[in-house]
Amino acid sequence: MKVVSTKQAPAAIGPYSQGIIVNNLFYSSGQIPLTAQGEMITGGIAEQTHQVFNNLKAVLEEAGSSLENVIKATVFLKDMNSFADFNEVYGQYFSSHKPARSCVEVARLPKDALVEIEVIGLVK
Repeated sequence: MKVVSTKQAPAAIGPYSQGIIVNNLFYSSGQIPLTAQGEMITGGIAEQTHQVFNNLKAVLEEAGSSLENVIKATVFLKDMNSFADFNEVYGQYFSSHKPARSCVEVARLPKDALVEIEVIGLVK
């Protein structure tokens, strides 16, 4: 088991790792729309989703992987009414490659984020 950590994504805000590699699989912790400096992105679901993907790309890269190697994404939305706007941005990152996905509405996310995404991906 290998811990993945990069300064290109926000540091963990609790007792967990940005990601873990086991065998040839990478498991990310949930990413919320914090910058690498720990600042919360303002704006709506689109802006926050773009920042979450910036964070995911950074931890995937550090793990030796990429969005093209993601096999499963789990999405947590604060409000399912924002699903269409979220899905439009999500589709910009997963256009030809479409991993399996779950998407659920939750009562509250850390730092009152509108979206959180965690992924499982293959490591080369």
